[in-house]
Amino acid sequence: MQFVRLVVFGFLILSVLYLCITLYSRSIRREKLEDEWDENPPEGATPDMRATFVKDGMTKYESGLRKKLILLVYVIPPIVVGTIIYFIN
Repeated sequence: MQFVRLVVFGFLILSVLYLCITLYSRSIRREKLEDEWDENPPEGATPDMRATFVKDGMTKYESGLRKKLILLVYVIPPIVVGTIIYFIN
C-alpha cells in the first residue's frame, strides 16, 4: 500500500512540476520572440505581423527538442528514487 501511495503522490508532484516548467519555458520563449521582433522590426510592420511572428515561433517551439526534454521530468526522478530504494535495501 505504501508503494501505491508513493507512486500516486509522486506522479501528482511530477505533474505539477512538469506543468510549472512547461509554462515557464513557454513564457521565456515567447518573451525572447517578442524581444527579437522589437529589436529588428521590418519596415511597415503591424501588430498583426508581430503576432504572426510570435505564433510561428511558438509553433516551432512546440515541435522542438526542448519540449520533449521537459518530459524527462517523468523519467529521471523515478529512476533516481528506484535506484536509491534498490541500494538501500
